[in-house]
Amino acid sequence: MPTQAQDDASDYLGKWALYLPGGAGWLNVHEHEGFLDAELLWYGGSVLPVADAYIADGSLVVTRIQEVKGKMDRSHHVTHRLVLHAGFDELVGHAYMPNRNGSGENVVPIKGKRLPALPDAPNVSAARYGDPVDLIGSSTRGWSLIEDDYRNGWSVKDGVLSNNPKQPEGDNYHYRYGNLRTDAKFEDFNLKLEVNIPEGSNSGVYLRGIYEIQVADTYGEDANSHHMGALYSRITPSSTAEKPAGEWQEMDITLYNHHVTVKLNGTTIIDNAPVEGVTGGAMTADEFSAGPIFLQGDHGAVHYRNMVLTPIMN
Repeated sequence: MPTQAQDDASDYLGKWALYLPGGAGWLNVHEHEGFLDAELLWYGGSVLPVADAYIADGSLVVTRIQEVKGKMDRSHHVTHRLVLHAGFDELVGHAYMPNRNGSGENVVPIKGKRLPALPDAPNVSAARYGDPVDLIGSSTRGWSLIEDDYRNGWSVKDGVLSNNPKQPEGDNYHYRYGNLRTDAKFEDFNLKLEVNIPEGSNSGVYLRGIYEIQVADTYGEDANSHHMGALYSRITPSSTAEKPAGEWQEMDITLYNHHVTVKLNGTTIIDNAPVEGVTGGAMTADEFSAGPIFLQGDHGAVHYRNMVLTPIMN
């Protein structure tokens, strides 16, 4: 039988950055009402509670359930299993995910690093700024498509950077469009921009390539961590300040010492709030290195202009 030490979860408690092949994740392991519990971000989407978390023979086992809808009324609930081993504030292990056709399983290697406690909220008013950088010129020079094998829907005209991910008429194949990133990398900064979102469309502004500020047509809806101006699935705006689709909207975003402030159309909707970890679609799990601004282009049409980044001199 496992010893008490083998059943001890203390080595796993805390928040972890997960380094995954081609992407990133995040895991928070804690105790809740006598149970071991966890929240997981797996590549894209939202941070969600896991189905189960337990210690077996000294390893942490985490299960997540994904609903896969089939034809007609049939749905399958597929269980993914993460088996992780801790040592010296690092995790190693694998995720085991059954293939959809029922034959075999996909095995994904995982490496994790324990995240330190978040620092206290910085004094944003005392920040020292460098020279502003105008990110949108007369062309897409200074920007690159992240995915080499996706279509490029981005272009610049009259100072407006637009994404137009059209699907060709009469073609049953769905073409995927790429995300756009700055060639330059940044640490802490203030970013001001204007954005115009067509009806029903969706995009996102990733700070340092890892934290998504949501851009979406959510005018008239209640505040939500998936709506305009939110830190996606992590921080819900304190109020709604969206304009209707098709109107230019102003965003003023400050990322400083792992805290974020968002002003939307002149209203502060996130006020120097701590950022617990990366968001879905992050380029990397590394929260301590400089990274690009990246604009989500795989969802829908969007237009940006007057995008100016001013670095904070730490």
